[in-house]
Formats: sequence, C-alpha cells, structure tokens
Amino acid sequence: MRPSARAEHRTGGNFGATGRFKTCALRYPSAAQIIPDAWDLFTSSPAVANGKVYFGSGDGNVYAADAQTGVLQWKFATGDVVHSSPAVVERTVYIGSWDSHLYAIDAESAQQRWTFKGGEDNTIHNQVGFQSSPAVVDGTVYVGCRDAHVYAIDAATGKRRWDYPTGKSWVIGTPAVRDGTVYVGTSDSSRLMALDARTGRLRFNFDNGKLYAVDAKTGKLAWEFQTEASKRDPLKVLNADGSLNKQAFASIFGDFQDMCVDTYRFISIGAIVSSPVVGRGVVYFGSMDGNLYALQ
Repeated sequence: MRPSARAEHRTGGNFGATGRFKTCALRYPSAAQIIPDAWDLFTSSPAVANGKVYFGSGDGNVYAADAQTGVLQWKFATGDVVHSSPAVVERTVYIGSWDSHLYAIDAESAQQRWTFKGGEDNTIHNQVGFQSSPAVVDGTVYVGCRDAHVYAIDAATGKRRWDYPTGKSWVIGTPAVRDGTVYVGTSDSSRLMALDARTGRLRFNFDNGKLYAVDAKTGKLAWEFQTEASKRDPLKVLNADGSLNKQAFASIFGDFQDMCVDTYRFISIGAIVSSPVVGRGVVYFGSMDGNLYALQ
C-alpha cells in the first residue's frame, strides 16, 4: 500500500522525539537476516524556503518546521528512512525515500502532488532506494537512484522523461545541471557522466576516484586533487594510477562483514564521498579523513 500524507500542527515542543530513527537495512544473504547498510553514508540536510525548514528523517518522515520558532508545521510519512535532502521549488518539496519512491509534496499543506517509483530489489534490498538528492531545473527533476539509474522526471506531473542505466552501479550523489547538461557520478563504477538534459544521451564520461576539475564541454581533465591519506594508502587499496586495486578488496569473511571492511578501506584513504560546492573561485568538500577542504 502506498504511503499517505498527514499533516500535524503543534503549538510547541519537540517533534519526532518518539519516532524510531534508524539506518537503511539490507537483507543479506537472505530476507531472514537484516543488517545495517554500511554504505548508508548520508543523512538529510535541511532546505529553507517559504519561512519553513524542510528535512527528511530516519524515522521515515519528511518534516516542515517554522524557520523562526522551530514549531512543527507538518510531517509527511513515507515507507522507509528518508536520507535524501529536499529540493523546494515553487512551493513543492521534492524528496526521495528508501521505499523506492520520489515524492512531490505541497510545501504548505503536506498533500502529495505525485510520487514516482524507482526499481525494486526484493532479494537483498541493496539495489533500491533514493539516497541521491534531487536537482530541479526548468521543470524537470533530475535524481539518481540505487537501482542503477539516473532519472529525469516531469516536475509538474511526475511522469518519466528519460532514464539512463549505469550498469548496476548506484547513483547516490546529487546531479549538477548547467547549460543543458546533467553531471552526475556513479558509485561502484567510479564514473563521472555528462548527460544531455533533454534526451538523457551520454555526452562524455570520465574515470573518477579523486577530486577532478573537468572541462564541462570536452570532458578533458583540467586538474586533480588527492588527499594525503590517499597518497599514503596504508592498506594498499589503490593502484599506481589511482584506480582501485581489486585484489585488496578480496573477501575475508564471505558475508556481510566484508561490506564493513570495505567501508574501512575507503576511510583509510580519505575517500571523497561528498558533493563539492563551488563559490567565488573556491571548491569546498568533505572527506572520509575527517577534514573539510577548500581549494583555490
């Protein structure tokens, strides 16, 4: 049954305090064994618009609070954790949930305008869910999904305009859209893709793995940055060219514990899993080495 919206109004106090906050869970190696997803790295960041603060929560709800007082204005229930960050455009909140749905919610009334359903994974609950945050440009919602697709969705109706398959690799970062091109990265395949915003056709792709500055038109490398931990590479998880050393990721336990070990391997090299922000000629981003970087 599809989740429904409900609005709640209070005069003060905390909200969500009684909710059961959780991370995404995987069924591995069978539906009977449920474990935390070690790659559920992101939680929802707030968006401020219309005098309200909008954000998703691990209790499965999307919240709107008064920006001045913090008083709850409404909450909207989804079917799973909400770790996607909202985009608010023309009084509509666009946000994804791990229940495989992307929602368009009225920013004032919390009524559902439409919902778009991504792919399902009923085996291990791994290739599923919207962890990416949407980007809304010129009436189109662009968003990645862990079902290994990038979607372009009509912002008014929720109808699919196109989708681009990434070859079984998650898309968990937020797309960037400029001058008719959608720039987005993949997870396991470590690729930066430039897609035509109107048709979804691939314009170019680029091997990822470090922080790169790439010419937006040609796809040629302008410069690259590597964290000090990556240069040291204490666990030898990288090849000389910076690509992943597949032998270093050989299975140890033969079960879900390998996923946690792999996460630690990426932490050891200060992997960059955040979306960079550029302002006044400076690139800002966070790293798994615990640092915030600013590059000229």
